[in-house]
Amino acid sequence: MIHEDYFLNIIRGYKTELDLTNEQRTLMIRYAATSRFVYNWGLRRRIDHYKATGKALSYFDQINQFSADRDVLFPWANDVSSKVAMCALESLDKAFKNFFRRRKKGDVQKGFPKFKSRKDGIGSFRTRESIHVDEGRIKLSCIGWLRLKEKGYIPPGAIVKFATVSEVAGHWFVSAQIETETSPCENQAGDVLGIDLGLSRFATCSDGTVFEHPKFLGRLLAKLKRLSRAFSRKIKGSANWQKAKRLLARLHYKITCQRRDFLHKISSLISKYHPNVAVEDLTVRGMMKNRHLSRAISDSGWGEFVRQLGYKCRWAGGSLVKADRFFPSSKRCSRCGEIKKDLKLSDRTYSCPICGLVIDRDLNAAINLASTARSAETYACGEDGLLDSSSKQEPNRVEEITHRYRIPDPVTFLRLVVE
Repeated sequence: MIHEDYFLNIIRGYKTELDLTNEQRTLMIRYAATSRFVYNWGLRRRIDHYKATGKALSYFDQINQFSADRDVLFPWANDVSSKVAMCALESLDKAFKNFFRRRKKGDVQKGFPKFKSRKDGIGSFRTRESIHVDEGRIKLSCIGWLRLKEKGYIPPGAIVKFATVSEVAGHWFVSAQIETETSPCENQAGDVLGIDLGLSRFATCSDGTVFEHPKFLGRLLAKLKRLSRAFSRKIKGSANWQKAKRLLARLHYKITCQRRDFLHKISSLISKYHPNVAVEDLTVRGMMKNRHLSRAISDSGWGEFVRQLGYKCRWAGGSLVKADRFFPSSKRCSRCGEIKKDLKLSDRTYSCPICGLVIDRDLNAAINLASTARSAETYACGEDGLLDSSSKQEPNRVEEITHRYRIPDPVTFLRLVVE
């Protein structure tokens, strides 16, 4: 039993769009440019110092260097809050820590911090302290009150640790990290929902629910090709080139928003009614190497969907269990456990040669994920489990589940139409 006064502190992120004036937009661009300059300045100083001495600079060393050089070398930085420069150097220090962490794991090819370029976009900046949230507006240090397009989304009066302002396709957003208190779950009583992800259908659940694939990129692919072709034919740097660039960025932004909205709705719906979920540990990066399926896989957003399920299930008092990537969820019979090795990708119906079970292929995989996670009992509150491919099923429980799906086509379709 958990004591009434026992709570856990978690940090939640709230991201919403800003409603800025033209003067505020100009100010945001100046702050983002200063943050990018300080980041690149710190990265150059670290590289030069290491080449000269063979030692690395610390975050506090760079803060002192920047404070000493600012008034002499770049006094224009005094017009921007010093917290922006501190957060930029802090982000650089974190990037180096992540790089050294990867090197310890043996990955020395990737991860070294890169210089930021204005060609990649206006960018973003981060600030902390003296941040206040009111109904429909937020106050940042040395900037003032900024109106929000969505009122009440960020809890008024909340204690904000950090705030990040970013720009995407002409839209400005603020992301606030707020520390909240929550009571840990007492138990995890409830059934486990297995989810099999696919391309023809986005997700098939072990209870028979199917979420159809919206294919946002596929529906706007013709328009995307047309705008990309028009952008490539413009003279670089011209007014028409800038206009075509904005149109192309807006279309990419629209597709991203549609996909993100769909994934959030699905993950919230699942975690609300099924806090304990089992999925496959898919190697999306390796699957993207298939040039015939890479576009469809990138349009699915499997990695983002699993990430959202992870933290939403923990918030609901459950957990997300990931099965081993070599677990034969599709080839194993959900009734008797027989593994059908000659199952092809084109076989959309699973027919067991031992017990005679005829069931939808994706539904059979989802039931196997649920039953294996249930028998393994590896899921715990607040943690993600990992199932081994050698995990055994519980025969009685498997029979109890699959008894409902003995007809050839037992799937109940739940179509989500996202405009």
